[in-house]
Amino acid sequence: MSPDEALARIRRYDGRLKAFVRTFDTPLGDGDGPVFAIKDLFDVQGVPTGGGARVPLADDPAAHAVVVRRLLAAGWQAVGKTHTVELAYGGWGANRAVGAPWNPWDAKVHRAPGGSSSGSGVAVAAGLVDAALGSDTGGSVRIPAATCGVVGLKPGRGLVSLTGVHPLAPALDTVGALARDVATAARMLGVISGPDGDLAVREPFDADAALSADVEGRRLAAIPLEHLGEVDADVGRLYLAALDRLRRAGVTVQMVRPPKALDDSFAPNGLIMAGEGWRIWRARIETHREVMDPWIVRRFEAGRDISDDRLAQAHAQRIEDQTQFHAWLSGYDGLATPTCPIPGPPMSEVDETVSPLSRLTRAANYLDLPAISVPCGLTADAMPAGLQIMGRPRDEASVVALGAAFEKVSGWNGRVPDLSGFASA
Repeated sequence: MSPDEALARIRRYDGRLKAFVRTFDTPLGDGDGPVFAIKDLFDVQGVPTGGGARVPLADDPAAHAVVVRRLLAAGWQAVGKTHTVELAYGGWGANRAVGAPWNPWDAKVHRAPGGSSSGSGVAVAAGLVDAALGSDTGGSVRIPAATCGVVGLKPGRGLVSLTGVHPLAPALDTVGALARDVATAARMLGVISGPDGDLAVREPFDADAALSADVEGRRLAAIPLEHLGEVDADVGRLYLAALDRLRRAGVTVQMVRPPKALDDSFAPNGLIMAGEGWRIWRARIETHREVMDPWIVRRFEAGRDISDDRLAQAHAQRIEDQTQFHAWLSGYDGLATPTCPIPGPPMSEVDETVSPLSRLTRAANYLDLPAISVPCGLTADAMPAGLQIMGRPRDEASVVALGAAFEKVSGWNGRVPDLSGFASA
């Protein structure tokens, strides 16, 4: 895709999709690499960073976020910035401050695109760009990937720089990639990864090596449906079918119950998110709460009552939980679950008091594991579902290899939403 082709598609379809906050009159970058979009939580020099808010987080950033700079230096080209849930704090993709994108798989009903990297998921799914940057604190790359039917790749911490990316919870934040296929997501990760002072300390990810790896005989743990809590019937059916396809690809899939249920990561991840988020954004919330999404304000204010001692205890418990879980996972090459237990519902049915879309994704952040979401089919309502594969610590290579192997046998390749209902006159 060329930047001109991307901008033409944006002009044709984004009037209703609303994936983009802004497009660049002159695309950034002068190479001939893939075209990408930037979540509006990442700084771009001279362009306001909105952060999903009415009052920008930065009016005139002095420099590109490191990951943006690295992509441009590698010949990738940026055409615009995409919508995010306000301050990246929400999984549905809703935004009552500046508006929410439209899931491209249903032109008649405004369905949840997933969040917080909502616009990035929609832009990739609709073919407006080749790939997009997102951030992931509790599932914010993988959730919109699953609900919009694309690939979402979240690395472990320390691989990708967070410089120039506005934080939600520094202990949990990661930067990831969304793309139509595993190869593009992996190559984006390869470009943006690598050392950057104290914020990123690991060597760059070797995408080509991971994509060419043989998965024959790899051992994948998978959680039985009865141990996953409430899961939509179609999502459960697609999940089990995905595991069968992996078996046929030569992967040994073992149905197991891990020593610590994935749901047990949900609450402590949320506590750290609220506690750290309130400490970072308190002054902003107290100043601008009247023009903020009220549900975002409530989530941050939940952190107001979390004492420093309680937050320190949560961090200490997290280290213990990671040690236990990492030891158990060392016997496998990865762990599979559905990405989200339900498909994207109509926005009119979204209940902001609960967070089901992140129920199975938060564990990867809390336990500091790399993870990928790969499309695994459509529900009876023709909405996408995703297969999530979490890897061992720092083993992005196995996550990508297993995701690519599943992609080859998934039956999904080439499926795209019908955008005729979104086309401008």
